[in-house]
Amino acid sequence: MATTGKLMTAEEFVRIPDDGHRYELIRGEPRKVAAASFDHGVYASRIVETLLPYVRSNRLGEVPLTEPGFLLGTDPDHVRIPDVGFVRQERIDAAERPFVFFSGAPDLVVEVVSPNDRYTDVDVKVGEWLEAGASLVIVVNPRNSTVQVHSSEGTNTLTEADTLSGGAVVEGWSMSVADIFS
Repeated sequence: MATTGKLMTAEEFVRIPDDGHRYELIRGEPRKVAAASFDHGVYASRIVETLLPYVRSNRLGEVPLTEPGFLLGTDPDHVRIPDVGFVRQERIDAAERPFVFFSGAPDLVVEVVSPNDRYTDVDVKVGEWLEAGASLVIVVNPRNSTVQVHSSEGTNTLTEADTLSGGAVVEGWSMSVADIFS
């Protein structure tokens, strides 16, 4: 998709014709996003397989699937799509409906590092999620079988010997890091 130099709004972005590609709206400009690899999808799914039932059974909020967009900023509009996101129920209840893109970041974000991702680009996304209000940003790195947990308090790197938890964001939820990569 070619840009005309005019910045696009989120409302315009959602109406662009489907050309078979995925896009995010980065500071008003549509940017093509590569399709996820099979393994990328598997790692994200393994987290969803444990997170979603826990969230549902405890009525904590939603883990929306099918790659929903989150409006991280306006003027210019900025829409990102996490690999996995969790939004607390009280935020959903307080949101003005209807909406196409949820306003603000998910409370918990998971990003899986793809084979072609540059670490600097991943770091930019982590910063954007945190700046937009995410409490936890979990980066799954298949290249070295680690998980980095980012929050306003810093970063913690986990190995396959460790347990990933939702902390105060999804209290009581946890899973073995080894289970993500097995």
